[in-house]
Order: sequence, then structure tokens, then C-alpha cells
Amino acid sequence: MSRFTGSEWKVSRRLNYSITETGKELNKRPYAPGQHGQKRSKLSEYGTQLQEKQRVRFTYGVNEKQFRKTFNEAKKLPGKQGVNFLFLLESRLDNLVYRAGFARTRQQARQLVNHGHIQLDGKKASIPSIRVKPGQVITVKESSKDLQIIKDALASVISRLEFVSFDENKVAATFVRLPERTEILPEIKEALIVELYSK
Repeated sequence: MSRFTGSEWKVSRRLNYSITETGKELNKRPYAPGQHGQKRSKLSEYGTQLQEKQRVRFTYGVNEKQFRKTFNEAKKLPGKQGVNFLFLLESRLDNLVYRAGFARTRQQARQLVNHGHIQLDGKKASIPSIRVKPGQVITVKESSKDLQIIKDALASVISRLEFVSFDENKVAATFVRLPERTEILPEIKEALIVELYSK
């Protein structure tokens, strides 16, 4: 499966949005990359919708096929499709490994899952796109707890979102509930993505 291996900072500057959710990419040069980055023309309606889609897609690190499949799944759920879509993306195992603090970035979290360092309810889980249900527990495999990359990530955690609880003694995270819309990606206008795909 193809994955993005380019510069996240360039993508963030092109989309005018921090895909790592830290804001660091836009602090120094808050304009698009390239020779004409500071002379960006106004986006069309389609361009605005596409930009919003790309912001979410690159934030969660999913390819186009996965993105569209998840969007279609959200259509079958009760409630607003755009909000449900974001909740499904937040429920991915790699995202929750990142939210729990086992990794500093989603890309790093995906790698930990792929390499078999993560367990879900005590069983090995090596597929990053696994949908985690509220109440399920995410832990690091016993033999992987001494990995420096995980220790460094846990040491750098300042706070966690309320829908993920963390047990310091067991080094385990529980997906308590689905997030509130206000807790995730406040700058994203998911209605634009719904408009884009409904054309």
C-alpha cells in the first residue's frame, strides 16, 4: 500500500494548516512553499473543499482509497455524516496509539503498530486501521516496553484528551468513549468534505 513519504512541513504550508497539530510548521514561514508561495491566488469553491479534504487526509495519514471507504461507512451511521466521519478516523488504532502518548506522531504510531509492538485487549494488533471500540484497552507488548522511542514519547506527554484514559502503573490506555466534536480538529469544516463528495 502506498504511503506519503514527503515533507509534512511542506504539505502543512501548502494547506495552510498544521497536519501534526503542533503549529510548528507554520510558525517560521506561514505561507505556501515554492517561489510564488507568498502570491497565492484566491481558491475557488472546489479548491476550498479539496483543501479541507486534504487537510484531514494528511492529518490522519490515510490514502485516498481508505479515506473514501471510511467516508462511505460514516454515511450509514445515524447523525451527521461529516462528524461521524471524523469519529471513525479518531477510532483507528494508530490514531489512538498517538492520542495515548505511545508515539510522538501518527506516523510513528503507525510504525509501532505495523511492527507488532502494540496489543489490543491483550492480543497482538498489527493493522493500523483497526477500528477500536469504546472500552477496549491498548497496551505495549511486554518485550517492547523498554523501547527508547516509546519511553521518550511517554515522557513528552503534557496532557491527553478526555476520551482516552491512561493508567501509569500498567502503561495502558483505554478508549473511554467517542470524542466530542469540540475535542478534535476545531479548525476543520467537515461540511466542505461532505459537499465535495456529494457532487
